[in-house]
Amino acid sequence: MSESKSNKVNVLLLTQFAVLLAIEIIFCFTPLGSLPIGPIVATLAGVPVVMCAVLLGTKAGALLGLMAGIFSLFIWTFMPPQPPLAFLYSPFYSLGEINGNFWSLVISIFPRVMIGVTAGFFFNLLNKINLPTKKIRFASYIISGALGSLANTFFTLGLIYFVFAEDFVRVTGGDITHAKTIVLGVIGGLVLSNGVPEAIICAVAALFICQPLRLILKKDAANRTT
Repeated sequence: MSESKSNKVNVLLLTQFAVLLAIEIIFCFTPLGSLPIGPIVATLAGVPVVMCAVLLGTKAGALLGLMAGIFSLFIWTFMPPQPPLAFLYSPFYSLGEINGNFWSLVISIFPRVMIGVTAGFFFNLLNKINLPTKKIRFASYIISGALGSLANTFFTLGLIYFVFAEDFVRVTGGDITHAKTIVLGVIGGLVLSNGVPEAIICAVAALFICQPLRLILKKDAANRTT
């Protein structure tokens, strides 16, 4: 590839990343990032990260996930949607004797990074398999999108369970002697009410947005080389 073509490719990749970053900012800092589904409100912040991982690769997806985590840290520090629980996501927030700590920083950032890592890894893995039909190949988009979103759900809730179970129960007024059991029940409810809908949304976005976009980008790249 000539230097001029390489520069054009780099500019195109940076432009695509910038667009997805702008969408991420909109989803994180405006009401457009929340999608009401009956009594459930699904957050859309994971969608641009999944799209970035599928379209631009695992490293780009992880980088956008890192940015999403930093945005989450900012929100939970300065304008938390649920102030009593802000200590879970921000080391700079406290509620009485309960304080956020280093693990709050991990919970706020690491699961978002894992959205990009997981979606990109499984998309690349499944695309290396010689699947027999085009319909089955579509499964790589669905699976990578869903697993990317679920990685965020399970890492976030899992870390809260192992690190902050007792503090969570104190804040919510439960029986601290059964903290692990109570938090496990809450986690199960959140997986069903939020985690599953968000995974479906990410899977749909990966299939119906990323799949046609990749075809368009491939045709454009082919035209540039001819």
